[in-house]
Amino acid sequence: MRFGVVIFPGSNCEQDVIHATNYLGFDAEFVWHGDTDLSGFDAVVLPGGFSYGDYIRTGAVARFSPVMAEVVRFAEKGGPVLGICNGFQILTEAHLLPGALLRNRGLKFICKTANLRVDGACDWLELPLGTVLEVPINHNEGNYVCDAETLERIDAAGQVVLRYCEPDGSGAEEGSAPNGALDDIAGICNERGNVFGLMPHPERVVDPASGGTDGQPFFTTIVRRLAEVAG
Repeated sequence: MRFGVVIFPGSNCEQDVIHATNYLGFDAEFVWHGDTDLSGFDAVVLPGGFSYGDYIRTGAVARFSPVMAEVVRFAEKGGPVLGICNGFQILTEAHLLPGALLRNRGLKFICKTANLRVDGACDWLELPLGTVLEVPINHNEGNYVCDAETLERIDAAGQVVLRYCEPDGSGAEEGSAPNGALDDIAGICNERGNVFGLMPHPERVVDPASGGTDGQPFFTTIVRRLAEVAG
């Protein structure tokens, strides 16, 4: 199992992803943003950071990096792609996922541990619905938005994989998303389930030494899925 971790100018969480995958016993290698060959990789991760300084808007410039044309082809062929934080923003800019990420409510950077409720499943995460996880967030533009028609469609299709919630799994009347995200959305997948984007950082809670293990299923699930497909 080989993970390809894409590095854009301004990425700063790629080492965390490499550590997480290596800790779990999987191989991972860096992929430079100028590369155009993803052959040999079983899954691709777009890590967090501030690609290209977040100029114009988050992910807008990275979307045109040479590697992204290959990421799109990889995804369209069914290859698993995970976008974490800035990676999620890039996936929406590349139209691999619907919606967009705007400035946080209150226009302040947020760095804290968030409670997440599992509301759906995809190739990257399959846990009992209602499971509550504790995963850190660290972003300035995590306010997920989309139009009403898109929200209805992705919700009905089970594409909303994660929602921010209260510690007991409930949703606050005024909303539980610390960033103001629409419908408390923290992570979504595409219709096929192979492309998954989320604002929280599961790679930071894989090694118990970092404070938890709730992030492990975000990487072990896809390995199991690929093994099942391979027979």
